[in-house]
Amino acid sequence: MASSKEYLDFILEQLSELEDVSYRAMMGEYILYYRGKVFGGIYDDRFLVKPVKSAAAMMPNAGRELPYEGAKEMLLVDNVEDRAFLRQLIEAMYEELPAPKLKKKAPNLPLP
Repeated sequence: MASSKEYLDFILEQLSELEDVSYRAMMGEYILYYRGKVFGGIYDDRFLVKPVKSAAAMMPNAGRELPYEGAKEMLLVDNVEDRAFLRQLIEAMYEELPAPKLKKKAPNLPLP
């Protein structure tokens, strides 16, 4: 099941106190970025975040769920109504998130 644009818009509105939150649509789901780093996503209309230490500490009872088959487990954010909590959560996670991977350029090959 793909996620709805309405749920994405709701989560983005809840995160509006943070500057530089962006998203990318991918196969019917949405990957979420904070200041260029992936912190989570919207999967089947669920808000999931990476299970970094700070997120696990702030949500000790959060369920661990798979965003899609074959993926690593992520933490389910239940408290999506609390904007202040969401801001604190994402800001706390930021330093633990991996830096974006550099895209490799395709080599220039001679034409036949």
